[in-house]
This record gives sequence, C-alpha cells and structure tokens, in this order.
Amino acid sequence: MAAKLHQNLAIIGHVDHGKSTLVGRLLFETGNVPEHIIEQYREEAESRGKGGWEFAYVMDNLAEERDRGLTIDIAHKRFDTEKYFFTIVDTPGHRDFVKNMITGASQADNAVLVVAADDGVAPQTREHVFLARTLGIGELIIAVNKMDMVDYDQARYDEVRADVSKLLKQVNFRSDDATFIPISAFEGDNVAEHSEHTPWYSGPTLLEAIDDLPEPEMPTEAPLRLPIQDVYTISGIGTVPVGRVETGVLEPGMSVTFMPSGATGEVTSIEMHHEEVPKAVPGDNVGFNVRGVGKDDIKRGDVCGPAEEPPTVAETFQAQVIVMQHPSVITAGYTPVLHAHTAQVACTFESIDKKIDSKTGEVVAENPDYIEAGDAAIVTLRPQKPLVIESSAELPELGSFALRDSGQTIAAGKVLEVTPKVGAKDRKKAA
Repeated sequence: MAAKLHQNLAIIGHVDHGKSTLVGRLLFETGNVPEHIIEQYREEAESRGKGGWEFAYVMDNLAEERDRGLTIDIAHKRFDTEKYFFTIVDTPGHRDFVKNMITGASQADNAVLVVAADDGVAPQTREHVFLARTLGIGELIIAVNKMDMVDYDQARYDEVRADVSKLLKQVNFRSDDATFIPISAFEGDNVAEHSEHTPWYSGPTLLEAIDDLPEPEMPTEAPLRLPIQDVYTISGIGTVPVGRVETGVLEPGMSVTFMPSGATGEVTSIEMHHEEVPKAVPGDNVGFNVRGVGKDDIKRGDVCGPAEEPPTVAETFQAQVIVMQHPSVITAGYTPVLHAHTAQVACTFESIDKKIDSKTGEVVAENPDYIEAGDAAIVTLRPQKPLVIESSAELPELGSFALRDSGQTIAAGKVLEVTPKVGAKDRKKAA
C-alpha cells in the first residue's frame, strides 16, 4: 500500500470559538483518542462543573504533557483521513495564542478557521485570517461552529458566512479557496458524519473537506532549511533539536550548520512521531540527533541548513508589508518585534522606501514620511539581533513574517531582498 501523504493543518480562530473542542473531536472521530479516555475527561469536566469540556481537555492535557517535557513532539498530534495523515500544528488553547499562531500558521499547509455561529466574526478572527493570508496558508476551511447554540438556524449560518466572505475579500483570499461548513464540535454535527439537524446543508463534512485539500508542494530541490523549535538533551542519545523541515531533505550523515548560532555537526538519526525515519522532507515535524553540537550551542529561532550552504543571516532586508493596525503612524526608527518561522527578534524600520497600492502593487509615493493602518509599503528593516531570513522569491517558506507590538499584530509582510551579514557571508565561503 502506498504511504499516505503528509499535511500540516493549523486550527485558527478567535479565543472561545471552540478550537480546542474541535481538535479533541477530530482526534476522537479519527480514532486517535479512545472512547474511554473521552469518558474519563467527561467525568473530570463534570466534577469541576465544566460539563461539555471533555474534548477541549484532550488538547489541554497534551499541553500539560508537553510542558512537563514528557515527549518531544506532543504538541503535534497526528490524525488520519483516507488520503492524508495530518499533523495538527500548535496547541489551539494556548494563552498566548496569536504568537503561537504565527509559528503554527507559518508551519501549516492549510488551515481550518473556527468561527462561532453565536458570536460571528470577532477581533481575533480578523487577525488570524490576515496572518494566514500573509503567512502563505493555501486553502481555508471555515467551520461555522456552535450551530447547536443557534438551533441550527440556516439564516444565522448564512449571515456568518457572508461576514467571513467579506473578510476574506479584504485580505485578497479568493472565496473559491474557502469551504464553509456548519458544525457543532461539541455535538459532532457535520464533523465526521452529516447531521440531521442541518437538512439545508448538502456540502461535505469537515473530515471530507480536510481529506479533499490539495496536495502541498514539496520543495525538496531547494537547500535544506529547518527552523528550530526546541532543543532537548536526551540521555543515551545526546542533543536533539526539534523542528519542521521547510525546504530540502534532512538525512543521517549530513553535515549541518545552525545559523545564526554558527554551530556545525553531523546528523546521526531522525525521529518522527516516535519512530526512526530514514529521511525527513518538507512538512515533516522531526527530532534529530546531531553529533558534535551541545544543547547550549543552538536555540529556538536558529535555522538548520547544509554546512556547505548555510541559512542567510541578515544585516538588513527589504520587505513588502501591509499595516493591519497601529495606534498612530509608523515612521523610520520604529522597532516592533518580528516573528518569522520560530524566531522573534526586534527589528527597526530603517527606511520607508515606497508606499504601494495593496491591490495593484503600483507605487503611490516614494520615500513617504510615514505609513498607517491599511497601508502597504516597501520598507527596509534592520534586525537588532542576528536573524535568519530568506528572500520570499527564493525560499518563500522562510520569507514571510509578522510584526507585533504591545500584544497586537501591527503588520505582516514578505521579504524581497536580503543584505547578508558580512561575518555570515565569510562563514559561507569558509564552509
């Protein structure tokens, strides 16, 4: 039997719209969480006066396990459909969800956007759609959740659908790249089986829609780029970095360099979902053992690449950004925190080079004094600490980012051109 194709799926949406419950339900419906475990959680939830939280507990429990460091990839839970095996990236219930969502969305091929039928489009719904678009999510499935809370009312579903469609249009998501499904994650309506409560809906169930997602492209010909999420020391094995292969192929025996740290070592083994694998390809979340590198030599935010073609460390880079929100205006000298792959680094706007029309890409003004919410621009940014980032034309997987300030996403963008650090260039030549 041919091996199943792999996809990473992000579950995004406003807090309290039912992301955790939906993930728990998906894992249960695909046989990844046995009935007796759900029963256990149900009793626990009821004893705490939180009846109905049993599916959410599945993810919360995984988060606790991960925090205790019991396994190296527990945040990435697997489930299978007919065609694919999926890894759900990130833990949807995390308190600092947007920060994690940026990492999660940049690792995902496609996403399920959860919008509660009783609440509709909320602030984080907007933010997540904006980020998903900018971070390169291919297709969106919109799960209009909590239909049981609105008595499975078609008029309310249509209303939410219209509002979300409008939002998608605002960020240039084509609505034909989106599938809308009325669901109740809590009751199980239209998740794995069609619901008798929605006779007016004739589209796919959520699992059918997920199984029908397009196959992700596999940039295996590009040089290896693997952003590091965590680094563990495992007794009897040694240093084990964990992350997702973005481009290229990781194989035992390879000599790899981690940038910007600069550590170099040899890959001795690779593990995925607790099993040793002969190689890792784009989309695979893996732990891998590296000989010659200590735990303190590398850290989250580093990117692993071939020693002979290490990742690019930027002195400055030019990027196209879209400003989502800002209390006043953005001028040269402004320094928000940039989130790209697994890195978070303060970056200064060195110059605002051009203001552009976000729909046509035409230049509206050269060297404007400032930009504000709603503007698109080409800017030059200078990282305040060493940062690996690549041109989106060459390696789109490492060429997108979000800018955050005071707990809000200010802007998102893609890298047009990188001016490498001189030391990093020299290192490339020496490798």
